[in-house]
Amino acid sequence: MALNNRLGIESSAELAREEERISKKKALEMFESGYLDTLNAGTFEALSLIHKFLFDEIYDFAGKIREVNISKGNFRFAPLMYLKAALENIDRMPQSTFDEIVEKYVEMNIAHPFREGNGRATRIWLDLIFKNELGKVVDWSLIDKEDYLLAMERSPVKDIEIKHILENALTDETDNREVFMKGIDHSYFYEGYVTFKTEELTSENTDS
Repeated sequence: MALNNRLGIESSAELAREEERISKKKALEMFESGYLDTLNAGTFEALSLIHKFLFDEIYDFAGKIREVNISKGNFRFAPLMYLKAALENIDRMPQSTFDEIVEKYVEMNIAHPFREGNGRATRIWLDLIFKNELGKVVDWSLIDKEDYLLAMERSPVKDIEIKHILENALTDETDNREVFMKGIDHSYFYEGYVTFKTEELTSENTDS
């Protein structure tokens, strides 16, 4: 069964396809409109607004803190009863250096504040912090899926791997549309979404 959604879709496979198509298009819209640059980088509010922008057409819970406990494999994300306090603590974390930014990202990943779509929204959020603080973004197309997932899995205990991977993929092409689109495709690939290429969903190539 699929998650409850605004599209009335009951098939998980069909929902995944539509979620990818709609939210990738919304990600590009967010980039091209300059919306991302209006957000207060590094805050949970910014992450919430990114999540809402991506998924609002699909889920009622877009941008809202989850109301259930969630886990992946053997790892349990922040328990619901501590989640709001964890997010307040993350808001207060410094973000002026590369190490501080990645440490903040790791903590937000542990918090996993939404019911669905955490990774995809949080990687956009991370890039926004890098852009604001360091004048750089991650070229996600340079990061191998397995390397990334393993490093993130280990990051709550030891963050040296994820720091190494991200640092080697930084670029100063912060406003490069192609870098952004490739990054979105790669970010979605980490989560198993591979049906659409973001560039195929641009307004020039659709009837919308």
